[in-house]
Amino acid sequence: MHNQLKKDVENLTNDIAKFIRNESKNFDKSKIEIKGLNDLVSYVDKEAETQIINVLQNLLPEAKFITEEKPDFKQKTNADFHWIIDPLDEKTNFLHSLPIFAISIGLMKGDEMVLGVVHEVNKDECFSAYKNGGSYCNHEKIEVSATQKMANGLLATGFPYRDFDKVPYYLDIIKDFMQCTHGLRRMGSAAVDLAYTACGRFEGFFEYNLNPWDVAAGTLLIEEAGGKVTDFQGGNNFIFGRELVASCHIQDEMLSVIQKYWKK
Repeated sequence: MHNQLKKDVENLTNDIAKFIRNESKNFDKSKIEIKGLNDLVSYVDKEAETQIINVLQNLLPEAKFITEEKPDFKQKTNADFHWIIDPLDEKTNFLHSLPIFAISIGLMKGDEMVLGVVHEVNKDECFSAYKNGGSYCNHEKIEVSATQKMANGLLATGFPYRDFDKVPYYLDIIKDFMQCTHGLRRMGSAAVDLAYTACGRFEGFFEYNLNPWDVAAGTLLIEEAGGKVTDFQGGNNFIFGRELVASCHIQDEMLSVIQKYWKK
């Protein structure tokens, strides 16, 4: 079931990517809506989410939804399956015509991710995985970087756009990583950061203030590509815990830096 369902979701994200690319050509910035501090939305992500939900409801009628744009869908229920969806991650990049944004669709069974698809819209790269089935990019198998030392790695991160109380701790972490790696990159999309780590472009990724729809699909990509994902404490609360570290073979080194400065 998972392999066929993965193909169906890949086809769905391909259609949604075409829709988003088409809308991006003549997008009118006057149609931007403001949901909250630095929290923007447009008809593009709303329509993309509606289309995604309509298709997924037919593919797996018994599944519930955890989504970004429909508040009523944000509650995890006792259903066996949950789709966790971000129709446009990173919408701020999209709204400013920066070509790094993606569709992220994950399927959770109980407390375990069993399927994940991240479709980077501009390069038209579809990253996908299902539990125990490996990770792929445009149907080619991918693996995390073979790098064994953080000093030889390139890391990705994101910056908070609200809840700034922990920024001083985070800046200390960033400063440390700057001095002991090949560098840091901030793409803007956690889904893309995770996909790029899964295929070896980054050696690691870390961020806080994350939402489940930002990371659900990407975390399975990492694990199925041979990488490691934890929260900042090294535990498993990374889908709903709002903080995440993912890497190839440098997880312990990354956690040691983060834990040196991070305070709950």
